[in-house]
Amino acid sequence: MSVSARCRVLIIDDSALVRQLLTEVLSRDRAIEVIGTASDPVIAREKIKRLDPDVITLDVEMPRMDGLAFLENLMRLRPTPVVMVSSLTSRGAATTLQALSLGAVDFVTKPQMGVADGLERYADEICAKVKGAARAHVRALQRPVTSAVPSVADVPALRFRTSNRLIAIGASAGGTEAIRVVLERMPADAPAIVFTQHIPAGFSKPFAERLDRLSAMSVRQAEDGEAILPGHVYLPPGDRHLAVVRDGAHWRCRSDAGPPVNRHRPSVDVLFHSVARSAGRNAIGVLLTGMGDDGARGLLEMHRVGAATLVQDENSSVVWGMPGSAFRLGAAQQVLPLHGIAARLLELAAPQPDAA
Repeated sequence: MSVSARCRVLIIDDSALVRQLLTEVLSRDRAIEVIGTASDPVIAREKIKRLDPDVITLDVEMPRMDGLAFLENLMRLRPTPVVMVSSLTSRGAATTLQALSLGAVDFVTKPQMGVADGLERYADEICAKVKGAARAHVRALQRPVTSAVPSVADVPALRFRTSNRLIAIGASAGGTEAIRVVLERMPADAPAIVFTQHIPAGFSKPFAERLDRLSAMSVRQAEDGEAILPGHVYLPPGDRHLAVVRDGAHWRCRSDAGPPVNRHRPSVDVLFHSVARSAGRNAIGVLLTGMGDDGARGLLEMHRVGAATLVQDENSSVVWGMPGSAFRLGAAQQVLPLHGIAARLLELAAPQPDAA
């Protein structure tokens, strides 16, 4: 899609009401053109061939064909940016996370009550995510292959026992898969990681559980006041900020429902600014793929206090918004492809020879 062209969107949803409301909401944005709607994937397949949309919005649960099966076929045969429309249920959350692993760029939640009012409130978010998806780098879905990356079993046990590093990571669009790639390459005894992903309440718990199954580290939702320990990854509970505070020689999690920052709660900037204050040069900051600029100024503050700072490169990012903003601010010491970030983190976190 050219920079000056309108984003051409196809809406796929079995609810006539949602199709109508999404059409109205998206059409108000002059940068978006709704070129068609479909009530199920079977109808959608013909419209995709005929209309060639820039972005598709896709209901997670669809009749006549499983939405995930449709998405998998689409991403294998005709990669197209997809924004999922998901219900705030346990089943909807699990399905949405699976959709993101299949290549969906982002998702918006479908209100369970007061659908019309809910979509009106989310109008800005929906339009921003659709326009961001139009700029996303989508790639053909590949069948699973054996990874050439060494397994965590190859990393010496207790290698990081004397490391006093704290790793802080932020992400948004594309980040659910990016953080999986990073965590799968971290050993069980790696330094503690605090991580903020733009994700709504109701999705954070299944997201943490999914990462915990895939990582040798222990991944959990942070509880307010709990100690931050090596070998653990802490995510904010849905719709709450996560910050790090110092308690003597230790760090603790601080979780609160303060006002949104950069339109987000949780906000990456909230996390990064707190890490800069509490951990200083002992911290490592990483900004992964994501829309907008949340986290860029916080990463710059981490850089100013002596922390090591990394951002994901444009080629491997789904959306180079957040890492690109940090790079332009001069906040990034290194720009790395996604598959190189974990190795660099382990190098930076390794204890020095004279460490106690």
